[in-house]
Amino acid sequence: MRMTRRLFLTSTMAGLAGAGLGIAVAPERSEAAPSDETIRVAHIGVGGMGNAHLEWFAGFPDVETMAVCDVDSTRADAALARLKELRPESKAVAVSDFRRLLDRKDIDVITYATPDHWHALNAILAFQAGKHVYGEKPLCNTIAEAKAMQKICHQNKRIFQLGTQIHAGDNYHRVVELVRAGVIGKVHTVRLWKVGGNPVLGFPKDEEPPATLNWDMWLGPAPWRKYNPAIHPFRFRYYWDYSGGVFADFWCHVADLACWALDLGAPKTVIATGEEQLDDLSTTPPFMNAEFEFPGLKLYWHSRTPDLPGANGRGLGIQFVGDKGEIVADYGDRLIFLDGKQSSDIPEVPQTLPRSPGHQRNFLDCVKSGGQPESNIDYVTRMTLPMHMAFISYRLGRKLTWDAVKEEFVGDEAANRMRRPAYRSPWSLPKI
Repeated sequence: MRMTRRLFLTSTMAGLAGAGLGIAVAPERSEAAPSDETIRVAHIGVGGMGNAHLEWFAGFPDVETMAVCDVDSTRADAALARLKELRPESKAVAVSDFRRLLDRKDIDVITYATPDHWHALNAILAFQAGKHVYGEKPLCNTIAEAKAMQKICHQNKRIFQLGTQIHAGDNYHRVVELVRAGVIGKVHTVRLWKVGGNPVLGFPKDEEPPATLNWDMWLGPAPWRKYNPAIHPFRFRYYWDYSGGVFADFWCHVADLACWALDLGAPKTVIATGEEQLDDLSTTPPFMNAEFEFPGLKLYWHSRTPDLPGANGRGLGIQFVGDKGEIVADYGDRLIFLDGKQSSDIPEVPQTLPRSPGHQRNFLDCVKSGGQPESNIDYVTRMTLPMHMAFISYRLGRKLTWDAVKEEFVGDEAANRMRRPAYRSPWSLPKI
């Protein structure tokens, strides 16, 4: 049923005001599924990536899908039809408001593949309702959202996995083993890159949203504006109100490898520059470069493939530079440059990391066991924060210094204000 503005606001008043969220839920907690029981899942946001979620989880015999949810009823209905092709016995239902799933005691896990500006609230509300969460990347849109997600996940003893599926791949595991084994010596420089560029969205006029789409709910905590086809469907990523462009889309996939291999903490400084998009309505930069200073290490993000051995032809990649050699890698392979020679592996380096059973299976196994998955909340919070620091540097146009103890920028009030999002009423983020 489509939620009217009146019903939305009325139900809001009966929500979790005491939790500081100002939204409509009164959840009952569900506990982790025992190891011999089926895990019951609901999917929020069932467009392109959300349909991948549906198919992944429907493929596990110990998972039962209870519901699909989307603010566009056409998508919700299509996803439900697809589920019943995969699992004809399914009794799942389609809903339009994800809050209607939170108080259901027969749902253990929520997955979401919603626009980025929804990620924090999707996860936080699910944690508070006792649900475990598999959430799409990026983690969230601001530093404060990341810290709130982390704290509330722990407070409610929930399991979280970020959808960095490439983290489960053998190549990433092997690169981490090689770097940690000291094959290239002490690493002092890391270069990350993803070829940038936004699609040209043009200047279409605002219009009425499709009859099947609840546009007010799609916007959620973002500022109100009229519907525009240059924003939805699929184009939200190129606007600051909803995402952070190419940089937000790919940072976690590439920086993941550096953060994992080197156990990176918080950077000390960051400076980011970029190019504005002038020929359409989008607001995020199509090309953005950033430089981070970590203790004993410099890390660079490039929006074009750098001119270095092994990088040619890679639209996405990473280079580790040590005092003995270099490793260049992307999702699927790697090259080692050592003693004037090039190779793809060092067989003498033993396998030290257990291989993943698959990103989704790893998450489900941890839901049953209570263990921590590969891309758990603590790890991905640490990995995501430098991205948000770079955004703030870019938008302010200056270098920033970070105090990792106080978790604030040094001597920069404007930058510190930008750590926290400005949500549209009645939505709000808990203060922690």
